[in-house]
Amino acid sequence: AIFERIYMLVLSRKIQEEVLIGANIVVRVIKIHGNRVSLGVTADGKTRVLRGELAERGKPKGAA
Repeated sequence: AIFERIYMLVLSRKIQEEVLIGANIVVRVIKIHGNRVSLGVTADGKTRVLRGELAERGKPKGAA
């Protein structure tokens, strides 16, 4: 089997600071309240943006 390495970039951001992903996606920290963080995501109309639990719900059972 061939294994692909996946790396994760971990960042600290303050309210109203942004992270740019490619040329078309911006993630902004909107507010922080206790252990909850509200994020705003701006993307072009061709990019589908879903919360992780919704994306998982749409996968066939047993899919990685």
